[in-house]
Amino acid sequence: MTSGLSRAAAKERTREGLLDIGFALAETTGLDSLSVNAITGAAGVAKGTFFHHFGDRTGYLVQLHRRFHDRILADVQRAVAGLPSGRERLTVISTTYLDACLNQRGVRALILEARALVPIQDEITRRNEATVALLTADFIALNWSYPAAAARLWIGATVECALLELGLGHPDRGARAILVDFATGPGPSSHR
Repeated sequence: MTSGLSRAAAKERTREGLLDIGFALAETTGLDSLSVNAITGAAGVAKGTFFHHFGDRTGYLVQLHRRFHDRILADVQRAVAGLPSGRERLTVISTTYLDACLNQRGVRALILEARALVPIQDEITRRNEATVALLTADFIALNWSYPAAAARLWIGATVECALLELGLGHPDRGARAILVDFATGPGPSSHR
């Protein structure tokens, strides 16, 4: 039984190592250059190992996307633990997300390039639905008549802010402030 657990642990380490390589390569290369050969060469593993873990390059990109956003979600959940729904929580959520995107600009850029792939689009849709569910309570607390719709639109605005900052290479304090003001300013309660 121990050798079975050791093999499983070794497989998981290899899989995680391949994803680590993808994160590292994303900082220096674009989507077109993130080939199976580049990944396996940098990892020092055979192509068969790559295909065993991910099926194909698109499956790998989906896993990079998922890992990137899972890590951000974990950071967000830690950052908002104990905060009541509303303005402060939305501020912390957006700041945490935007900072993570800037801290991993290469991965964020690579993920943006990959958005045309249908499996990535499906992953984005799934992720956005989960995020709407997470944020709806904030928009209820802010008295929005259509809190889920407000959450969905706020996600779009947050992603747009991330794109702006990706181009700048640093936080845009004005855009970040306006992002929170859009959600929490004097207008929302009048939209009944």
